[in-house]
Amino acid sequence: MRVSFAMRRARVATAPTRAGLVFALSFFSLFVPAHAAPGAAAQLSFEEAVALAGRGAPTLESRSADIDAAREEAARAAELPDPQLMVGIENMPVSGSGAFRPDGDDMTMKKIGLMQEFPARAKREARQLIADRQLERAQALSAIEQLEVQEQAAQAWLAAWAAQREMESYAALREQAAVAVKVAKARLSAGTGSAVDAMAAQAAALEVENRVDAAQARLQAARASLARWLGQPSEQLPAVGAAPTLTELPFAEQVLLSTIDRQRELLDWRYREAIAEAEIALASADKRPDWSIAAAYGQRDGSRADMVMVEFRVGLPLFSGNRQDRTIAARRAQLASLVAEREDARRAQKEAIERALAEWRGLKQQVERKESQILPLARDRSETAVAVFGGGGPLQPWLEARRDELEIHVEHARHLGELGRVWAALAYLLPREETAR
Repeated sequence: MRVSFAMRRARVATAPTRAGLVFALSFFSLFVPAHAAPGAAAQLSFEEAVALAGRGAPTLESRSADIDAAREEAARAAELPDPQLMVGIENMPVSGSGAFRPDGDDMTMKKIGLMQEFPARAKREARQLIADRQLERAQALSAIEQLEVQEQAAQAWLAAWAAQREMESYAALREQAAVAVKVAKARLSAGTGSAVDAMAAQAAALEVENRVDAAQARLQAARASLARWLGQPSEQLPAVGAAPTLTELPFAEQVLLSTIDRQRELLDWRYREAIAEAEIALASADKRPDWSIAAAYGQRDGSRADMVMVEFRVGLPLFSGNRQDRTIAARRAQLASLVAEREDARRAQKEAIERALAEWRGLKQQVERKESQILPLARDRSETAVAVFGGGGPLQPWLEARRDELEIHVEHARHLGELGRVWAALAYLLPREETAR
């Protein structure tokens, strides 16, 4: 059942009077569908608003840049270090008659060469693995951000919709109040009414206007929130259209309880653990020795021959017990900490889902009951009371009925807003491709 205000004509139990007939005709005109009028204004649909927010949010552009950065890092992670150029002088004397002179001794040699380091293959593979996992995490964070933006836009749209429906519901009460004020003044002029009734009717009409102003303020606040996610000025946004079916979730409740690890709040933990495991592999690879090779050409003055140098170097991780092993232990402890934190987050998410589902079920029942029974009953009571007053009856029953109907409308609008908030929080826990599984 679509969450909407139930619109049906009231059944007036008393004999029709002139004032009651005027009111009935005015009341009926309120419920002529807006789309029936030619030239109706354009409306912003729920799906359109969520789609626009999901395409143009600055935070999504930021996440896209993070993915590009991680992709570039992954492309170079396993590359060899840059070669090193060696330029220098060897065997220059520092004492005697030739001190600090390149030609002061025939052993002095000008040297130029290159050196290349070769880290252990296991280290390069571990670095590549870390970079790949960081890229995957950046993509996951982008998906999380997408869901969060969609949820925020959905909640802003639904808040605007609830405030808009509340304002529309006050239209009938405003018409009732106008009829009551007119009748009270007419009866006062004719000498059959009292000034107290006239002032009470006027006060009731002003109270309706206060409620309309409060709903208008909530509508403007919600439209300001929606404008943030759509990137448009709030005054240029069209009115919102029909709401989605808030009494039905996009997927079965059991899906939410069986896909906790793939939900938005848990999605990042999987990649954080994967990165921690890759860091353990890198720490273990530190036990593998690195090596390097250098080659140089030496030029000497005079009759001395030029020389060539080739050099190999190999690292010796001989004391791993106090170095590499401790790093490995630290990385494993960090992974254990992440696993424990993820389990706590998983339990918290399961609790949050169960609480949200319970709240959603309760709100759904209250909204359905108000729309099918409570609101029509309150409307019938107000219409009957104002018709009785128009026919010469007392004003107090209408004042009480109007007050009660106002409170019911306020409470119903609040429940609609809460239902929309909970629905959006549950509807955007999983990427849409996950819901199809």
